[in-house]
Amino acid sequence: MIKEIPLWEKDIPAYCEGAECPNNVTAYIHEEGIHPAMVVYPGGAYSHRAAHEGGDVAQFYYENGFNAFVVHYRVAPNRHPAPLMDAQRAVKLVRLHADDWGVDPDKVFVIGFSAGGHLAGCVATMEDICRVGDELDDVNARPNGAVLCYSVISSDPAIAHPGSFKNLLGERADELREAFSVEKNVSEDTCPCFLFHTMEDGSVPVQNSFRMLEALQTNNIPTEAFITQYGRHGVGLAKGMDGCEQWPALTLDWLRRLCEK
Repeated sequence: MIKEIPLWEKDIPAYCEGAECPNNVTAYIHEEGIHPAMVVYPGGAYSHRAAHEGGDVAQFYYENGFNAFVVHYRVAPNRHPAPLMDAQRAVKLVRLHADDWGVDPDKVFVIGFSAGGHLAGCVATMEDICRVGDELDDVNARPNGAVLCYSVISSDPAIAHPGSFKNLLGERADELREAFSVEKNVSEDTCPCFLFHTMEDGSVPVQNSFRMLEALQTNNIPTEAFITQYGRHGVGLAKGMDGCEQWPALTLDWLRRLCEK
């Protein structure tokens, strides 16, 4: 079953007058049984949401036993905190409605691509800012695991994707970019992570994932990674792409082991 679910029932926080505000999650829900959940954040440099990193990804995890939720989070000219509030809100909604939607609330995972990977990394490492005075305020926004695919991680000018930080932070990019360098926010409370990146990525250098791996290892966070030579930026599920098409299957094995613990 595929259905549209509103993110915000009433007033939308951090609303940018005149900007696109989709305010929905596309849910792929099994009609029977209890399932782990995968919350999906497509990439797009915080300027748009790449379609091939949304529905196709959700369908893959749905076909492999997950209930999946594509988050149509706000992008530029919306700025922080809008995207992070949308992203955290989605995790909270899944947990709040776990009984209604057949979800195990202790098996809620996130996956993000490129700038969506940055957003997933923020959800995995940053404090809960999604408190607006409703029943979701006290619901846990931290996922049980995060899959970060060719993700924007570091704000270091040597390896950063400047457009993503500019679109997210606007005129405050220079002031706030270090606070949104995901590797600097990793702590002992960060959830287990799986990282996928290609050495040939010409848009978001693989060093972003290396920085994240180092931070995760330093904090003793269970981590696995698939770093391959082949594949351009934005491969999505990488169907038929020799050298990198195995990454989705590798995440399934990793997620299965997490779910069994």
